Amino acid sequence: MEHGDCNQDQISPEMDLETALKDCSSALDLFLNNRFSDSLALLAPWKGQSMYHAVGYSSMLVMQAGMTFDPKDMDTAMASLRESLQTCQRFRKKPGFVETITSLWYRQPAENLTEEEMHAELCYAEVLLQKAALTFLDETIIGFIKGGMGMRNSYQIFKECQAMANMAKDTQKQKSTHMHFRCGVNMGIGSFNLMLSLLPARVLRLMEFLGFSGDREVGLSELREGAASNGLRSILSTVTLVMFHLYISVILGTGEGNVTEAEALLEPYFKKFPNGALMLFYIARIALLKGNFTFAQEKYLACIAAQQEWRQIHHLCYWELMWAHSFEQDWREAYRYADLLAKESKWSQAVYVFQKAAILSMLPEEEVKKMGEDVVELFRQVDNLRLRIAGKSIPTEKFAAKKAQRYLSPNPVKLVVPALEMMYVWNGFTIVGKRPELTQNILSTIEKAEEQLRNDPNPSEYHQDDHCLIQLLKGLCLRQLGRLVQAELCFTNVISSESDIKYDNYLVPFTTYELGLLHKEKGDYKKAISLLENAKMNYKEYNMESRLHFRIHAALESMESSFSAKPHPSRTPA
Repeated sequence: MEHGDCNQDQISPEMDLETALKDCSSALDLFLNNRFSDSLALLAPWKGQSMYHAVGYSSMLVMQAGMTFDPKDMDTAMASLRESLQTCQRFRKKPGFVETITSLWYRQPAENLTEEEMHAELCYAEVLLQKAALTFLDETIIGFIKGGMGMRNSYQIFKECQAMANMAKDTQKQKSTHMHFRCGVNMGIGSFNLMLSLLPARVLRLMEFLGFSGDREVGLSELREGAASNGLRSILSTVTLVMFHLYISVILGTGEGNVTEAEALLEPYFKKFPNGALMLFYIARIALLKGNFTFAQEKYLACIAAQQEWRQIHHLCYWELMWAHSFEQDWREAYRYADLLAKESKWSQAVYVFQKAAILSMLPEEEVKKMGEDVVELFRQVDNLRLRIAGKSIPTEKFAAKKAQRYLSPNPVKLVVPALEMMYVWNGFTIVGKRPELTQNILSTIEKAEEQLRNDPNPSEYHQDDHCLIQLLKGLCLRQLGRLVQAELCFTNVISSESDIKYDNYLVPFTTYELGLLHKEKGDYKKAISLLENAKMNYKEYNMESRLHFRIHAALESMESSFSAKPHPSRTPA
């Protein structure tokens, strides 16, 4: 019988759970070998009859929609998710009358489920979570509420699956399919805990009130268990951990990711899929975080050459290459990738165009003219390119638009070192700090800008803001170079100028945070905590406030863990 001829209303006896899991494992291997269309083609014929084929198929479409931001891709993915929910629903246990009545008041973990029904619960929760994530991108507050409710339902089912996995520990050992179920529970519970643990305390308290819980250690432990298993989703647990270590910890944390663990987790996949775009991308990212920028650039280019089917992966590489060249202050190459992003990617046109203009601002004016670019015109475009999600502006786009406002007047006032300011926004100074000679080169650029500002015969209304920005960036370089006394002077200079700052209201809270990290580096934890708490509690309504709250939360957490790991003074041997 041909795959495509199967009756959609009848569950085929040929596609049992074990065969479905093997099929999906083959599809995953095709995906990791850059054979994206083949992977989808393998899953497509059975997606109306097999829950695993349905989940695999819609997951790939969701990934594509998330990378393109294209409304057509979003609609296709959403339609596929709705179909997947229906497919999974057909395998779930049908509740009896009494269970239906009691579930109106409270949910109970389902008991006496068959192995297939347990997998159906897990698959249903996964599809629900993906649907919620996609609903968040709907530009209405209704979409936001729907997304939140979907996430809550998904989380509750994952919790029930966890209870089932614990109950079935001994009885299911003989079933070959059960390890795939446990691995899925690890991934679901682990991802929820890890992501929620990133939230600042006040948000987390609200989430806990809504029934969520966020414990970082629980999250990491569950994901590590999932990654170490031979389950279908072990690669997904691995990728979640790697994303946390290589991206989330860097951008929303103190800038330090756990590169060692990421490398160890990916090692078996590097060997199995040496030319896989995903693997090449991660090899490059690890090299970048270690400060090996040339090797990183080579691997990003290899990742681009590895496949032409998903152009969106190229865009991720362009973004990374733009930064790799920016860290070296190779502004011409950095511009090339910013220009490609502005022309090809729909993710955030406002940020790309701002970034392109910011990079061009670092080059001599005559050179920019030769390239046929107009920096003023580019900055003027930024505000109109902003996106809105759930009626809200994206913080980095809002930041870029506010900075670009200077160029709207008939006599624009140039931004000082805007590409280096954006480097700070993305926590790039911590990465470039791995290379003292490049940090020194950036410091020289900042000091030249400082001198020009000091000798400006006609200071503008932005003069004091620009001076404070220069001091913050200078302090960051000096701290990376170990010149802590000078760095502290730069930071205190910004904080003491608070009343003179007119526009860049983010500078003082962010500088207070950086001064806190400096005291942490000196070992003065009491002073560090006091400054971080000050940055958190005493400033409101400034640009990128939530980003700073994430960073403060991460810094306080890291201090708590290292503080508790230190030996107690009274127990220290003489």
